[in-house]
Amino acid sequence: MKKSLPAVAGVVTVLITLSACGTGGVDGSGSKEPVPTLSAGEKVSGDITFWHAYSAGGTEVKTLEKTVIPNFEKLHPGTTVKAVQVPSDQMHQKLVTGVASGSLPDVIRADIVTVPELAKLGVLTPLSEAMPDFDTYAKKMYPGPLSTNKYKGKYWGLPLDTNTKVVVYNKEALSAAGITSVPRTLDELKAAAPKMGGGKYVFAEGGSGGWNLLPFIWSNGGEMTDPEVTKATGYLNGPKSVAALQMLIDMYNAKQLPQAILGASGGVGPTDGVAKGTYASMIDGPWAFPNLKTSFPNFAPQTSPVFSGEGGSISVVGGEDIVMTQGSQNKALAAEFIRYMLSDEAQLAMAETGQLSAQSTLESKVSAMEPFYQAYLEQLKTAKARPATPQWAKIDDIFTKDAQQAFQGKMTAQQAMDDAAAKIDPLLAQG
Repeated sequence: MKKSLPAVAGVVTVLITLSACGTGGVDGSGSKEPVPTLSAGEKVSGDITFWHAYSAGGTEVKTLEKTVIPNFEKLHPGTTVKAVQVPSDQMHQKLVTGVASGSLPDVIRADIVTVPELAKLGVLTPLSEAMPDFDTYAKKMYPGPLSTNKYKGKYWGLPLDTNTKVVVYNKEALSAAGITSVPRTLDELKAAAPKMGGGKYVFAEGGSGGWNLLPFIWSNGGEMTDPEVTKATGYLNGPKSVAALQMLIDMYNAKQLPQAILGASGGVGPTDGVAKGTYASMIDGPWAFPNLKTSFPNFAPQTSPVFSGEGGSISVVGGEDIVMTQGSQNKALAAEFIRYMLSDEAQLAMAETGQLSAQSTLESKVSAMEPFYQAYLEQLKTAKARPATPQWAKIDDIFTKDAQQAFQGKMTAQQAMDDAAAKIDPLLAQG
């Protein structure tokens, strides 16, 4: 998954309601059952089921089913892994149904924003407690992807694959406007914006949610919440966060930023616009490159780190984590399968299909697969995850709507973030 499943707020409400309906949840962060000790190297047998949303349209599912899983089963004779492909836009609802019916699989490749929801319900086994070798894997991971698994002081999974975003730009479009190099900082971006004209823009963004705007807030030194993810007031509506939003609003009002930032359909999208030279740059993920190669084979996109500011060059983390359900009847086998999916062999096999490994120890091998991978792996060293909370879907909806109000001039940037913070605080208080 490129960024995250757009979990509908109403679906999240259903999930939280189910926490008291026989799913094992006690205090929203654990289970009634004792956590087993799942040591590495135990002899395993039997079968498990693995839900995932790998794309069936390319080589991802083929590699999983024809290479990765068979290799695991050869290492562990007498075992069977049943892989169930679920389209990414259906996975969240399938998890909801599984929680309600008590029919979750043994192992899930879960979107990173889903992990806190499932952890709160008590339907996951905390890997940081169950796996004695958990730290061995955790120490290999880039910090941002690893943090997506942490909730209530425990790690409920480990990063299976990851992604982030960097600046992707059209060098010729910049040169045509007399801009000698791609903007590297927020100040340079602001200074370059007036140099574009005639319906062209130095930068385009495709939305106003957290996935889109948090890199600007973080890079400017702002935050969405406190480090403990307990409150937004004083952070989201703090001066540095508001200033980052205000900079983009100023560009928008000066017609230096296209309307795509409001997420409206129609018009020229960032990817097409950069390829055609309508936009000189955008911030996008590694999936942009195969898309551009297919649609614009003569265009040679360039990359640069996310525009830096007082906070540095901070992008946003996407991707999927691998988790084990509390209801698994074969946790020893599930743990061995998780270990194998995080092995160099499996990680590199899936990286060949476009799934970036979250393990910094594999950086040189992964970057050698595609020239553009290196920019993303470098950005991952500072990339941050959106707040890990079961309430993320509602929080992001509030943030997006208030940010749009500010872009449309219906609220000031400060008013919008004050309003958002006041609405988000009660959600965070729910844990």
